[in-house]
Amino acid sequence: MKTRSTTILTVRHGGQVALGGDGQVTLGNCVVKADAMKIRRMLDGRVMVGFAGASADAFALLERFETKLKDYPANVPRAATELAKEWRTDRALRRLEALMTVVDPSTTLLVSGTGDVIQPTDGILGIGSGGNYATAAARALVAHSQLSATEIVQEALQIAGDICIYTNQNIVVEELACET
Repeated sequence: MKTRSTTILTVRHGGQVALGGDGQVTLGNCVVKADAMKIRRMLDGRVMVGFAGASADAFALLERFETKLKDYPANVPRAATELAKEWRTDRALRRLEALMTVVDPSTTLLVSGTGDVIQPTDGILGIGSGGNYATAAARALVAHSQLSATEIVQEALQIAGDICIYTNQNIVVEELACET
């Protein structure tokens, strides 16, 4: 059975960066958990990470990323790049099926097992089953509303939850003040 789950969205807007996710975890055609927490704060709350994909794989990657952050505490892009290199080249890690989005006050990154470390041009990044729906909604809300980053993430995840069967309305949003 294929595990499907989640929508994670981050928006950098109006002096804030917000990261949110829904709580649904699906195994096959059944919802097995509706209130999973897929957002984590690291480095004394200065870095936030959201994950999508297989839960056990994501937790293994979170632990490794936390180690990389301790090695490079003032350089989140370097920590993410080191994790991506290890993820892509390590025989055991290569099989992990997950994606991560990483944010700090100055950086938003997508990190994948294929070695990708991508910084979105517009500061909006969605991953997971409903990631594209949430990204589209967030871009429209940024362009045509006066909502804060947190409100945009909340609304865009609600929209994704209305469209994607692997996304629910049990939404958690965290925020940080940002530099850019």
